[in-house]
Amino acid sequence: MKTFPDTKTGWLRAGLLIVLPLVYFYLLPLFFYAQYSPQAGDIIFQSLPKLTRLIRAIEGITGSPLSHCGVVINRDGKWYVTESLGDVHDTPLFSFIQRGRWSRFCVYRLKSSYAANIPSFIDALNGYRGRPYDFKFNLEDDNLYCSELVYKAYRKATGTGLGRVVALGNMNWQPYAKTIAAFEQASPPLNRLMITPKHLSQAEQLEQVFNYGY
Repeated sequence: MKTFPDTKTGWLRAGLLIVLPLVYFYLLPLFFYAQYSPQAGDIIFQSLPKLTRLIRAIEGITGSPLSHCGVVINRDGKWYVTESLGDVHDTPLFSFIQRGRWSRFCVYRLKSSYAANIPSFIDALNGYRGRPYDFKFNLEDDNLYCSELVYKAYRKATGTGLGRVVALGNMNWQPYAKTIAAFEQASPPLNRLMITPKHLSQAEQLEQVFNYGY
């Protein structure tokens, strides 16, 4: 039984099988992690792997590669991202970057005139821990999707929202009608207002401070 490659081509293929995952899952995210200088309250956006129809729908409906986001925080000297993915919890910043498609991410920061809101913004985020993910993307219920978490925490802290709330019917929903109906268990709610990662990133209170791949 052959256990090792017996040609140069075989060894090259075996080497690539080892090196490529190492580059993709560790060296690439480590490189871009080192380029970013985090600050508490930063809002970080990424493209999740297109492994599910939900991710494909989010990006297709909004016409944007931004399919997920969270807020950078510092706890005990370590950097985390408070996010809603499964539920609201903290994820180590490196793990968050590592998860993204080709480790792509961009970061927006509250402009200096809004920086005083950061402590209350982070306190408001903490109040949502453990809330389940909102697969229906409904701003009016207790469940939270990623950009909804950020939007509601900022609104709770300041009385104003971040970004622009948009009706589903005003976006590119038609190619994804079956996916929407499956999660909604009803016809697509075209009048439902949403805050998407794309429209959150366009908030006038924010400025981009880091961009890899967008």
